Amino acid sequence: MSPEVLDRQSVIPLYYQIQQRLLEQIRSGALKVGQPVPSEQEIAERMGVSRMTARQALKSLCSLGVAYSQRGKGTFVSRMKLEKDFRQVLSFSEEIRARGSRPRSRVLAFKRLRPDSDVAEALHLPAHEEVFFLRRVRLADSMPLCIEATHLPARLCPDLQKKFDPSQSLYQTLSQNYGIQIDLADEVAEASAASAEEARLLHFRKNSPVFRFTRTAYLLTGEPVEFVKSVYRGDRCKVVNRLTRQPRLDAEQEHAM
Repeated sequence: MSPEVLDRQSVIPLYYQIQQRLLEQIRSGALKVGQPVPSEQEIAERMGVSRMTARQALKSLCSLGVAYSQRGKGTFVSRMKLEKDFRQVLSFSEEIRARGSRPRSRVLAFKRLRPDSDVAEALHLPAHEEVFFLRRVRLADSMPLCIEATHLPARLCPDLQKKFDPSQSLYQTLSQNYGIQIDLADEVAEASAASAEEARLLHFRKNSPVFRFTRTAYLLTGEPVEFVKSVYRGDRCKVVNRLTRQPRLDAEQEHAM
């Protein structure tokens, strides 16, 4: 690192510029898992900032989950985890880009078929109606994170196989080509163990922990337009949410009830 990488005239805080520089080194492999991140003193001296600014940059790395601190030893690179945020409807591509990585896909299947009863029920389809089935391994940069099986009613996007590049963002294609804007989703998360096939595709051991997500996505009108089952590596994913407590009724309201 050198002082030239910091733009001191920018509205972007110096600690954040340092954080992004360190993230770039982690993503490029210059800083590998388990290796120490430059210390507060090293960052302060090399970047020409205060120890407080350097400390804030390191704390922000830890809050992202890409580094961890050991008292008396320093800060070290950790294995990056994807945050599955239940507060927003985001595609895989959007989630990965928000983390500063590049989403990639490896297509396992892309075809038109008649759905099984679970899919038909979730999408409110009659027995004869077909869906597009898209199964992909999803990666962040070169790291496989999940296996995703998506079902879409074929009548909503009849020429999807011509217009969609399965290595790109499905939500973007649906919005741009068919006016399908996903606004709402119901999602369920369950803990499980990886099957032999899942372990092979995700490059880790059989029976390792995974999250299984089941999502039904809807238009603002309430019409279901997507049913997805996905399997995420448990060591690369964490679930985040924000919980609020309902305000307590005051004594008069309680008495009235």
